[in-house]
Amino acid sequence: MAAGGAEERRRQQQQRRQRPGRLSALSVYRRAAGAGRLERRRRGRPLPAGGKWAEARPRRGGPGSGGPEPEAPAPRSAAAAPGGVERAEARPRRGPEPEAPPRQPPPRAAAPPGRGERERAGEPAGSPEAKRRGGPEAAGGGGGAAGLLRRLGRLEDSRQRAAELFRWLVAPVAPGEFLGRYWERAPLLVRRGDPGYYAGLFSTADFEAALRGGEVHFGTHLDVTSYAEGVRETHNPSGRALPAVVWDFYQNGCSLRLLSPQAFSRTVWQFLSILQEHFGSMAGANTYLTPPGTQGFAPHYDDIEAFVLQLEGKKHWRVYSPRTDAEVLPQFSSANLAQAELGEPVLETVLEAGDLLYFPRGFIHQGDCLPDAHSLHITVSSYQRNSWGALLEKLLPAALQMALEEDVEYRQGLPMDYLRYMGVANSDAVDARRTAFMEKVQSLIKKLVDYAPIDAAVDQRAKSFLHDCLPPVLTQSEKVQSVYGFPARWQDGGPCDVDIQITKDTEVRLLRHGIIRLCNEEAGVMLYYTTENSRVYHKEEPKFLEIDPEYTDSIEFLLSSYPNHVRVETLPCETLEDKISLATLLFEKGILTTKKPLVQV
Repeated sequence: MAAGGAEERRRQQQQRRQRPGRLSALSVYRRAAGAGRLERRRRGRPLPAGGKWAEARPRRGGPGSGGPEPEAPAPRSAAAAPGGVERAEARPRRGPEPEAPPRQPPPRAAAPPGRGERERAGEPAGSPEAKRRGGPEAAGGGGGAAGLLRRLGRLEDSRQRAAELFRWLVAPVAPGEFLGRYWERAPLLVRRGDPGYYAGLFSTADFEAALRGGEVHFGTHLDVTSYAEGVRETHNPSGRALPAVVWDFYQNGCSLRLLSPQAFSRTVWQFLSILQEHFGSMAGANTYLTPPGTQGFAPHYDDIEAFVLQLEGKKHWRVYSPRTDAEVLPQFSSANLAQAELGEPVLETVLEAGDLLYFPRGFIHQGDCLPDAHSLHITVSSYQRNSWGALLEKLLPAALQMALEEDVEYRQGLPMDYLRYMGVANSDAVDARRTAFMEKVQSLIKKLVDYAPIDAAVDQRAKSFLHDCLPPVLTQSEKVQSVYGFPARWQDGGPCDVDIQITKDTEVRLLRHGIIRLCNEEAGVMLYYTTENSRVYHKEEPKFLEIDPEYTDSIEFLLSSYPNHVRVETLPCETLEDKISLATLLFEKGILTTKKPLVQV
C-alpha cells in the first residue's frame, strides 16, 4: 500500500509538471531572476602552477564559506546501480603525509544495504562484538536521539555528557579508534540497520513546523538548489519562505537546505550545545531535504569535519581523496567541481536511515537521491579553522610585538644593500651576503619563541570559541536551581519573590564546565561566558564581565571543583561580603546554579 501511494504521488507530480499553462515557483523564479541570479559553476579553481615565482606569489583566501557547506549531489554514473555499489573503507592517512592518499583500486561488489553491517569490517551493528565495542545498543540504550538526550541530562558532569554523546555518534566504533584511524585522515561509513537510531533529532515534520512558524526566510535560513547537467543553481526568492512556495519548489525537483536548524529545533540545539564541549570548537549543522531522483549540489570539498546523519529515506554518496597536498585539510571550502576533475571515489555507498558517514575536510564528496525515495539528512560540522596554523595566526603577531618591545636586535636596521642580493630574482644567486641574511632571519625567528605568549593566545582562541558557542539547554532540575527558574513574578499588584538570597551556606557550582573563560587583557581581567549567547550565530556580541583580579582564584576554584557543589564561604575571596557578591553576580548571569532552589514555591 505504501509503495502504491508513493507511485501515485510521483504520477500526480508528473501530471502537475506537464499541465499546460501552470507556472511553478521554480519557473516563476527563473523568469524573474534571469541568468545573472543563477549560480553556475562548471569548474573549480585551476591547480597552481609550479616554479619559484608561483611559490613566491602571495596566496589569496579561497572561496570558503562562513559555515559548513552542504554535501553536493551530482549525476550518478551509469555504473551506479540503484542499490548502491559499496566500497571498502577508505585507507586511513597516517598523520600529515607529504603526498595525497593513494587512489583505491576499482570498487568491489558488496552486499546490498540494509543489513546493518559496518563498512570497515563487515560486522553486524547488533552483534555481540559490536556491543562489546560500544555499539548503538550499548551507547544509546534505545529511544533514539531524543531518549539519549534525556538520559544524558541525568549526568552531573557536562564533560561526561559530551563524551557520551560523541561515543553514541560514532558507535559502534570506539572514540579512541575513531580519533586514531579516521579523524582528519579518512572517511568512515557506519551502517547500523536501525532506522530509529536518530529518532527525535529532526524530521520532515520538524521541517514543516519550522516553515509554519513563519520565521524562515529564503537565503537567510533556507536555500532552494538544483544541480543538473553540470550546472548548480540557487533559486532563492526574496522574503519569507512560505510552505506553499517551498513545497512547490520541492515537487519540481529542487533540494531544500535549512541553515542552522538549531535556531528552529530545540533538540538540534541541545544536541549541538553538548557536542561543542567535546570538540572544543563550534559545532554547527545544516539539514538537507532532497526529492527522489534529484541532486542539489555539485561535487566540492569543505573546510569542516563533516558527520552526515541519515534521518529519513536514503541517498547515494561518493567520496574522493584530496587531489593535491594543498587540498589536504584545507583552510577554505572549494568552488563547485566538474565530474572530470574527480577521479575514482575511495568510498561509494547508499546511506539509509540510522547510518553515519564521516569525512574529513578536503575530501571531495557528492550525493544524489535514488528514484524510489526522498532523503533527509543533517550534517553536523566542526573544526572550521581550528588548526595549529589558526593558533599561530594569533600567537606570532603577539610574539613579534613583544620581541620588538623587549629586544633591540629586532629593532636594528636591515643592511643597506640587501635589496641588491635578496628577492625572488636573486634566489638562485650564490652570494655570501645572501647566506648571512638567511641565517640572520632564521636566528630571529627561532628566538621569537622565547617571546611567544602561548597561554594568552590560547585564551584568545577560547574567547572566540565561546562567542561561537550555542547557549546551554537546561534540564528541568537545572532550571529550578538557576536564575532561569527563579520564581520572581508579578502577583497581587506587585513583585513577589524578587530577592536572591545567597548566604555563606549556599552550595553552588558552575552550570557547565565549558561555559566560562578567564582572559587577562589590556583593559583588565575579563570573564567570558556563553549563557546569554543566541541560538543564531553571532547575533549577540561576546558576553563578558570585567572582574577584580582578586576574584580570579575563586573562578579557578569553581572550575576545579566542578561538578561538585561548594559552599559560598569556601570561595577564596578576602571577605565574606566579596564571596557572596561574586556568587550572586554569577548566579544572576546564569553561570552558577545552587544545589537546592533558593526559594521554595
